[in-house]
Amino acid sequence: MSDRPAAAAIVRHEIVPRTRDLGGFEVRRVLPAAERRMVGPFVFFDQMGPVEFMAGRGIDVRPHPHIGLATVTYLFAGSIVHRDSLGSVQSIAPGDVNWMTAGRGIVHSERSDAELRKRPQTLSGIQIWVALPERDEEIAPDFTHYPAASLPLIEGEGKSVRVVAGALLGKTSPVKTRSALFYAAATLAAGASLPLDAVHEERAAYLLHGGVEIDGNLYAPGRLLVFAPGQALTLRAREAARVLLFGGEPLDGPRHLWWNFVSSRKERIEQAKEDWKTSRFGQVPGETEFIPLPD
Repeated sequence: MSDRPAAAAIVRHEIVPRTRDLGGFEVRRVLPAAERRMVGPFVFFDQMGPVEFMAGRGIDVRPHPHIGLATVTYLFAGSIVHRDSLGSVQSIAPGDVNWMTAGRGIVHSERSDAELRKRPQTLSGIQIWVALPERDEEIAPDFTHYPAASLPLIEGEGKSVRVVAGALLGKTSPVKTRSALFYAAATLAAGASLPLDAVHEERAAYLLHGGVEIDGNLYAPGRLLVFAPGQALTLRAREAARVLLFGGEPLDGPRHLWWNFVSSRKERIEQAKEDWKTSRFGQVPGETEFIPLPD
């Protein structure tokens, strides 16, 4: 939490991510945080990499389950092959979106492409979880891939903004969501400005690279800024910057998050634990490994 003066009241929280090691693959865990558990329906936010893999190495996230959420993968560099228990097999490239709705339950894996891992590669991106509204927590699972060319790209005046989901700056993404939200990835040249209106009650910006100025205050990269509601604001890049903007309306009640499970009901998470231990989730075709339930 920042100890900035009251003049910075437009920024309600300034959060420094925690570093987590996921079995040799390092991420920066942005949400949930002690200061803020969620922003709108966004309940989980990880920055992956950037990491350099030597030839023969890559990312290998074995099959694991989800309930009650949508996972959103967005890359800046590299690629990941998604496989799930619906039979989906999809490689994601930078600028694309993989949107997987877990609903009542899905299993998926994420691995580096077998051919690409024969040579050195870089991986960098963002993984987000969006909690589903209570009415949709038990819907049928679904997976949709959106190529980069299908997403609105706003360019000019030193900025480039890809609208990943929802609407921003007059452009609307084709990505189907279950709640009122927005998510965008922006790059800014030094001196460029990026306005953010107050349409949604809960809003945040993750400063991936480069410092920005907001209302006369400077903020360093590697920070999540959570904004006060009801105030339009402008981010001004002090140097070349990359920023993720996201938020939405507050969820329709609290959410419980345990491992890969999100639900409005604790007993539903207990059921999901038992279902995974007893192999009552689906299986990912072609996969023989899995991540066991944590102790």
